[in-house]
Amino acid sequence: MIRSSSILTKFASILILGWMILSLDLQVSAQVKVQLSVDTSKPGPKIDRNIFGQFAEHLGYGVYEGIWVGPDSKIPNTRGIRNDVVTALKTLKVPNVRWPGGCFADEYHWRKGIGTRTVTLNPNWGGVIEANTFGTHEFMDFIDQIGSQVYLSINVGSGTPQEAAEWLEYLTTSQPTTLAKERAANGHPVPYKIPMVGIGNESWDCGGNMTPEYYLRQLTIYSRFVRNFNPAQQGSDQMQKIAVGPGGGEARWTEWTDTIMKAWEKRQWSWDMQGLSLHNYTVINWANKFASVGFGEKEYAQILRETLKMEDLITTHSAIMDKYDPQKKIALVVDEWGSWYAPSPGSNPGFLVQQNSIRDAVLAALNLNIFARHADRVRGANIAQMINVLQAMIMTDKEKMDLTPTYHVFKMYVPFQDATFIPVTFNAGTYTNSGITLPRVDAIAAIDVTGKLWLELTNVDPNEFVEIEVNVPGLNANKGYGETLTAPTVDSVNTFDAPNTVTPKPITAKIQNGKLIIKLDPKSVTVVSLGNAK
Repeated sequence: MIRSSSILTKFASILILGWMILSLDLQVSAQVKVQLSVDTSKPGPKIDRNIFGQFAEHLGYGVYEGIWVGPDSKIPNTRGIRNDVVTALKTLKVPNVRWPGGCFADEYHWRKGIGTRTVTLNPNWGGVIEANTFGTHEFMDFIDQIGSQVYLSINVGSGTPQEAAEWLEYLTTSQPTTLAKERAANGHPVPYKIPMVGIGNESWDCGGNMTPEYYLRQLTIYSRFVRNFNPAQQGSDQMQKIAVGPGGGEARWTEWTDTIMKAWEKRQWSWDMQGLSLHNYTVINWANKFASVGFGEKEYAQILRETLKMEDLITTHSAIMDKYDPQKKIALVVDEWGSWYAPSPGSNPGFLVQQNSIRDAVLAALNLNIFARHADRVRGANIAQMINVLQAMIMTDKEKMDLTPTYHVFKMYVPFQDATFIPVTFNAGTYTNSGITLPRVDAIAAIDVTGKLWLELTNVDPNEFVEIEVNVPGLNANKGYGETLTAPTVDSVNTFDAPNTVTPKPITAKIQNGKLIIKLDPKSVTVVSLGNAK
């Protein structure tokens, strides 16, 4: 009896253990299956292509080496601008490039970068020599080569309204003024098109430490006198003026937005603006920044939790803007955003060199999705920065070039440029690590100009696969085609020696029982085309 009882007890224990394992498996399975519905009957606003803008500041190797190598360089170039970078950026269909800064813009005097160049210092970023060999004409040539548009930052901090006004006359007038003749003598008789002008940069900090009231006075002056004279930009294609906006969500920032927007509502004919900027970097501790490589899952979760605060930030300032501008005439332009980590070991701290991992790819997707969900107000954004600085698209080292995980995300998102936002509903689920709980899944949908439906799906969870069942009533498709971006570990990066560690892979999603089934890899960004939507 004792022996039989012992066997029965062991058998019962095995059964209980098996049931517990099965139950756990069922729970996990339930957690990693997501039902997602796409409602094409309720199209939303256009996802403005300008939210995929870039930022190129005279900072570290961002411009010099990253873009400009000079016409005498052994690195293949066209008029001094490196060909490999141009080819890579053309693929992204970059809508606009913000230049020359940044903090650099409020110490930039444009005349030093035309004709005979003036060699100066760059006090903001490393105290190095600024040769000014990359100036107005070189930037405009770069814009033309990559097929983009100009977002010009003018100097409010250390400049004058006259200096800024003369720069715009030099660039845009077709009449035979002295400045137009000078532009022609420097190689460009035809006036340039300038779609966007930023009136100052971070005027509350590196741009002059101004109060909102003081900046408002500068804004009204510069907005009045900085004109665009290009005959092609006097109608519906007028230049957009972007005012300095907030740099956070605290009281000082909400007061700034309120001050500028209240003044705009009561403005007189002599000044106007079309956009308000917002700057927000993903940083947890400015005094002790996280590393961009060699981190673990805890740091992965911490950074993504921090970046998701962009949602509340945009909601807060949009609500203030709605109070004075219910018709949403003024765009919110997030013209500096991205991850900011500790400088790479051995680099000049003032050059802001950091690596770019799959974590940054997920971070980029989460932010782009936030912008898309606020497309009625967010109609511009510029990731910081384009090359070799902060969350860059591209890294270079002399003749070498490497495409980052963030580059691949921007390439995957090209179909969303100027597409129509389509609402989706889903249960995001949760991913938890070290007491941090995040939405496991994020998603957006859009219909492009050809009528094709696109779906973006982000799996934040670095450990678990997620199966998505997509319900699209009236979908005219048998399969979904697209790409997915993932990596072996949360800190996986591309390097010059191993450039394909984090690169997109093609995927095909199948239709089962009228639903599209997509299996998402852990820590992944996926974009799928689902055919034409009815």
